[in-house]
Amino acid sequence: MTDTVLRLIGVTQQYGTGATAVSALSGVDFEVSQGELVAVMGPSGSGKSTLLSIAGGLAIPTSGEVIVEGQYLSEQTPAQLARLRRRSLGFVFQDFNLIPTLTALENVTLPLELDGFRSRVARRAGRDALASVGLEDKAGSYPDDLSGGQQQRVAIARAVVGGRRLILADEPTGALDSVTGEMVLKMLRARVDAGAAGILVTHEARHAAFADRIVFLRDGRIVDESRRAGADSLLAAR
Repeated sequence: MTDTVLRLIGVTQQYGTGATAVSALSGVDFEVSQGELVAVMGPSGSGKSTLLSIAGGLAIPTSGEVIVEGQYLSEQTPAQLARLRRRSLGFVFQDFNLIPTLTALENVTLPLELDGFRSRVARRAGRDALASVGLEDKAGSYPDDLSGGQQQRVAIARAVVGGRRLILADEPTGALDSVTGEMVLKMLRARVDAGAAGILVTHEARHAAFADRIVFLRDGRIVDESRRAGADSLLAAR
């Protein structure tokens, strides 16, 4: 039986009211399973980042349900939602979002320490996460001493530390050169193959090729979808 990690049911996100109302998402049904990487593509303003924010509990939809690992986000208190994000959700952003005054290891372990893990346990998990992205020797380095690619690898380590099962990546290669960006995508792919579920928002067809499934958004609606076997021809047609 497929292990569905994320499910969106009839999700709508509307801004404003009346004649000036704008729908960022309109009745979206969407799901991601364990071991699956889904690329979300579409023109600017199509709702890609809104979908990611709602999937990660960073925004509350106007209507519809968001379910993460069997838990309805609409039923969570703010404290429960924050705990769910710390334990189950990992975010990777284009601009890295590392804290400059913390070392690589401290950035990675911060979510665990906020969740009450003992420092020794958090540091061990953090070192394991850094090792998984090939940066165990950079544990004591600060973000400003790391290259862009290294910073993004630290961000991936932070996203997966503690066994998080859903990774949400919003244009994670946007600030990187092509070679470094491909390396980061391979690492994201490897984490999904190891048992996580992932969503990759991208506007690059060559990046979407790392995914098992590609979903196309336009005007807040899913207008097309393809699994890996048919993805190349679908991308070529766009």
